[in-house]
Amino acid sequence: MKESESGPCWLKATILLEPILEEAVSDYLIGVLGAGVEQAVDSVGSRLCLNVFMEEKNLDKGQRQELQDKVDTQLLEFAAIFQVSAPQISWERIEDQDWSSNWKVHFRPFSIIPGLVIVPTWEEYQSKEGEQVIVMDPGMAFGTGHHGTTALSLAFVQKIVSQEKGCHVLDVGTGTGILGMGAALFGASQVLGIDNDPEAVRAATENVALNKLDSVMEVALTPLDQVKVGYDLIIANIIHDVLLTMADDFTRLLKSGGNLVLSGLLHGEQEENIIRTFEEIGFVLQGREQQEEWAALWFTVIWEKR
Repeated sequence: MKESESGPCWLKATILLEPILEEAVSDYLIGVLGAGVEQAVDSVGSRLCLNVFMEEKNLDKGQRQELQDKVDTQLLEFAAIFQVSAPQISWERIEDQDWSSNWKVHFRPFSIIPGLVIVPTWEEYQSKEGEQVIVMDPGMAFGTGHHGTTALSLAFVQKIVSQEKGCHVLDVGTGTGILGMGAALFGASQVLGIDNDPEAVRAATENVALNKLDSVMEVALTPLDQVKVGYDLIIANIIHDVLLTMADDFTRLLKSGGNLVLSGLLHGEQEENIIRTFEEIGFVLQGREQQEEWAALWFTVIWEKR
């Protein structure tokens, strides 16, 4: 039987990885590739085992190999960032099952920080008194909200925005738009979310509209160096090395007295390096929080009058 004549098939990846990589890898596979991810009971030494399922649809052999190479490359990058050994990945094709629906069982409404609940579009949820809700579909963009850095960042954003009503916010690397939408719900008067991934911009734009926040939040592909100045708060939940390259733009874009929330950092060496680097250029550390191996930092700055 020709490949094109067979029934729908799925690619299954079995991934053995260091535990520190689990959240980042799972969020990438679910958010970017729309994959189903489950943690297997098997483990090898200290390594966890993830079973990953991705629908092939109409992929030919070359496209299938391209997808596998993309995943392999991204996981190697994660390993380099976290300075751990590379994951081991094995691939196989399996016959059709309803994995595309089954993975959603693991994405249920959850409280990301006290008073704010993330609800996937396929779930019904009745909010409690005083509770705010973000309804979202990750689509093909990075970020379901489960990653610890998202919660850490949101806690700082909530505190800052509630103290500075009407502030203008820039969300750099917005992904699915969770941090920017959170800022809008907490009281920001204007939010710009930017990302260099068109899929992220599309998903975030749809999520903003779904939550009726499009009068407050805009999403764009605008490069950071082309964003105009004048923000009271900048949020960037990315990775350590990229944050370092953005320091000059953060300095340029913030108003005097402005706030900067950075995350995507490992607690310890990466966290301390960011603190040292940003304090050297005039930022003042106001807060630092940790969740397991992750850290988030809150800086303020008083510039000389421009």
